Amino acid sequence: MGISESYAHGRRVIGDRLPVVVTAVLCVLLFLDLLRQLSTGDITVAALVGYLWEGLVVGLSIGLAGVGLSMTYSILNFANFGHGDYVTSGAFAGWAVTWAIAGFGQFDLTTLLFIGQLSTRELGVSIATSPFAILVGIVVAGAFTVVLSLLIDRVVYKPMRDEEGISLLIASIGVALVLRYIIFIVFNQRTRGLTNAQAAPEYAFAVGSGTVDIGAHQLTLVVVAAGLMLGLHLLLQRTKLGKAMRAMADNEDLARITGIPTERVVRFTWIIGGGLAGAGGFLIALERGTMNFQFGWILLLLIFAAVILGGIGSIYGAMFGGVVMGIAQNLSLVWIPNEFSTVAAFAVMIFVLLFKPEGIFSGVTTA
Repeated sequence: MGISESYAHGRRVIGDRLPVVVTAVLCVLLFLDLLRQLSTGDITVAALVGYLWEGLVVGLSIGLAGVGLSMTYSILNFANFGHGDYVTSGAFAGWAVTWAIAGFGQFDLTTLLFIGQLSTRELGVSIATSPFAILVGIVVAGAFTVVLSLLIDRVVYKPMRDEEGISLLIASIGVALVLRYIIFIVFNQRTRGLTNAQAAPEYAFAVGSGTVDIGAHQLTLVVVAAGLMLGLHLLLQRTKLGKAMRAMADNEDLARITGIPTERVVRFTWIIGGGLAGAGGFLIALERGTMNFQFGWILLLLIFAAVILGGIGSIYGAMFGGVVMGIAQNLSLVWIPNEFSTVAAFAVMIFVLLFKPEGIFSGVTTA
């Protein structure tokens, strides 16, 4: 091999591996700087653990909400832009019922159902003071979104089932707009305070020379989200329905030929995806303590990013992608201001996709 050929080969190798080299160098530099900040006291171990905990909370909420979006893509083969508004719809339905139960007999029922002008201190809702109301609210949020998903599928998506994915995608944008402004008309645009933060206990854990505070609502989100994800895993791997869903995601035509009832699978896709979206919306609002008519739409960008990062169409990818996005967003606060944390999360997504364009769990598969 001549000098010119060796030079050209070297340039190709460096060009192909440049993204890997740049990313590796950047990761090493960030890790070394983190060690420096820990050694100099610029950041404490407790603060670092706190960032990781906050990231886990955010990540699980995004992952739970993203599961339904991933299922829709893998089985129905279209990106559902209405998914964020399913999250919002479930949250409003669940919180209306939660407020009605918590304030029953004390305040006007109409005001409670429309989450009216009462302050959160007047109502005093928290997981400590109103556990039954919150439990019922989660169930109602999931059930309402299931019914909503099935209704919209029947009216909008089922007649278009044989159309190309772009037609369904555009229809889903229309569905998103309709849902958002129905919520706007019914509940108006005011951002609502939902919970009494002072009534919710916080648990302090000693870490190094400091403490990490874990809120009861954060803990509720983590436990419920992890339980729902585990239940979904067991359903996919150990039931006939789960096997049918995985088969249809792999090859719909073959699944139909082998006798799998594809319409029944589609119906359960909406049931599971809608239920998790509604429950996820309720839990996110519980942890944040506030919501408005477009909070699900704003979350949709992060949900899409998590699904793409994990491998669009992969349920486990949606879960894992959400956790990665959440931790990256919060851990970035070690180096950058809070206003830019979302940018950092998307930067991590871009870097991962440079090496695995199909996502971490690669491939269009339900599992």
